[in-house]
Amino acid sequence: MAKGRELKGRIKSIENTRKITRTMEMVATSKMKRAQDRVLAARPYAQALAEVMSSLYSGELAERFPLLRQPAREQRAAVILLTSNRGLAGAFNANLIREARGLLGRLEAAGTTVELHVVGRKGIGFFRYVGRTLATARTDITDRPVAQDAASLIDALMERFVGGELDAVYVVYAKFNSVLSTPPTSERVLPVQRPAAGGPTRDFLLFPSAEEILTELLPSYVRNAMYRALVETVAGEQAARRTAMKNATDNASEMLNLLRRTYNRARQAQITQEIAEIVGGAAALQG
Repeated sequence: MAKGRELKGRIKSIENTRKITRTMEMVATSKMKRAQDRVLAARPYAQALAEVMSSLYSGELAERFPLLRQPAREQRAAVILLTSNRGLAGAFNANLIREARGLLGRLEAAGTTVELHVVGRKGIGFFRYVGRTLATARTDITDRPVAQDAASLIDALMERFVGGELDAVYVVYAKFNSVLSTPPTSERVLPVQRPAAGGPTRDFLLFPSAEEILTELLPSYVRNAMYRALVETVAGEQAARRTAMKNATDNASEMLNLLRRTYNRARQAQITQEIAEIVGGAAALQG
């Protein structure tokens, strides 16, 4: 019954694995719901900022604000890649890394000098493995990002953009469309583009002047874009991990069914053989 014992051992091992993957699926589902709530909570503020920006924007004002400066050619750019600190999320991190590599390739092919800033152990590990120099490597941002995390990522780059050291800043993140759709996305956050009006045109009473409002509003707009990228990436990570763990649980269940059928057939075959031996021995004694 060596084969039977081996099968029982495999069955027990897979049952333990299924318990783990099912638990991880439940945890990811809970975290995904909280992350999704943060995404939805961030969107009204972002929409309001975009409406005000669109209404205030004018060519005359754009010439006065460095964050609106549109360079004739991007000679120096920064790319911020957002990945996760943990794996077991299917192809989530691999897709983000592939998107970042594609963006780096396009920029460098156009003659742009690019510096790479990476958030998350998975992205850091990959680019260090391929020998890419990283301008910054952050692993301290948790799965509950706050506005201060976004500011810590983008403020220094904003200052360098205003000072003329950078011509553009891009962020690569997972855009959270739905639980089943979190495509890797490249977005240019600097220089600031005039947002498309997302609703009916509104008249604003401006106090103080539009120029003073934009002075405060533009940095907030850039930080908010960075914050939304962080929360959407977290939501995408948890959605990907939930899907991966559900698939692992389902595969473990299918494997268990197969192994149990194999074990039962092996056990029945052994019982049949033992019965045949007993009957044969009894017949031999009677003869």
